[in-house]
Amino acid sequence: MKTIAVAVVIPCYRVTRHVCSVIAEIGSECDRIFAVDDGCPDGSGDFIEKQCNDPRVVVIRNVENTGVGGAMIAGYRAALEAGYDVVVKIDGDGQMDPSLLSEFIAPIVTGEADYTKGNRFFDLEAVKAMPGIRLFGNALLSFMTKLSSGYWDIFDPTNGYTAIHRDALARLPLKKLSKRYFFETDMLFRLNMLRAVVVDIPMAARYGDEVSNLRISKIIGEFFFKHMRNFLKRIMYNYYLRDVSIASIELPLGLLLMSFGVIYGGWHWLESSQAGTATPIGTVMLSALSTLMGLQFLLAFLAYDISSTPRRVLQRRIVDPDRKRSKPTKSENID
Repeated sequence: MKTIAVAVVIPCYRVTRHVCSVIAEIGSECDRIFAVDDGCPDGSGDFIEKQCNDPRVVVIRNVENTGVGGAMIAGYRAALEAGYDVVVKIDGDGQMDPSLLSEFIAPIVTGEADYTKGNRFFDLEAVKAMPGIRLFGNALLSFMTKLSSGYWDIFDPTNGYTAIHRDALARLPLKKLSKRYFFETDMLFRLNMLRAVVVDIPMAARYGDEVSNLRISKIIGEFFFKHMRNFLKRIMYNYYLRDVSIASIELPLGLLLMSFGVIYGGWHWLESSQAGTATPIGTVMLSALSTLMGLQFLLAFLAYDISSTPRRVLQRRIVDPDRKRSKPTKSENID
């Protein structure tokens, strides 16, 4: 048994049809519920205060709409200031099952993870029922997230059902987090910079009459640019600033050899094609050898990067007995 205090943050933007039922389903393992009215034109904050009688609910208001990331940052700050140990994100549109709350908290309480997130793709039957374009989009976004974040063992990166330990949350640069749809994936990149452990939690999505504002076809270009930016930052920091390893040599050497092989071979092939002569065997061998060696170095780097996924939880690496924090008014015993 471990005594912890749990807070739930619900970003609220046009969710008045579902948010009260979501709050009603949140179990006793939660001590406080922060409902963040993110400049909602429907007045979500006022609606919750009038319609919801749950004493755990505290309404936070953002004057302007800042996106899901901006709403979560406001909620995270409130939870940190109040001294909660674990902070869970649940959307107010009814697509996330609050009864799974204890499953998201458990790996954090037992010291197996610093951050947990939902994965809707564990159930093969549920996957078969999804539209092909949705599967393709999620697979593409998941691969880009693996590349940019360094967490090669997770999937479903846009899933917003998450939980985080306060030691990891307190060390995140909240001001730098992406404010809108890239928020969840940017969180993973920032967590990798802290070497925090992330664990996927199998879950099933619940779909009703709510309308999602996320359209993968519209955000794929923006996401691609931001993923490449985070990938370059991660590589520079992890392999050249914080540490230097054999992978620090494999990556540039692989890129150099492969680029040389492709460009050198392609140039001579084009010249020979225009002249109507055969490309010399030596040129072909030099191009092929450079390309293959470059590919081998890049694969070796990839293998090293995959094996470097954080395994030791951040909360166990922090020793700060004099750390001061405010105490929440109530705590729960979680197995």
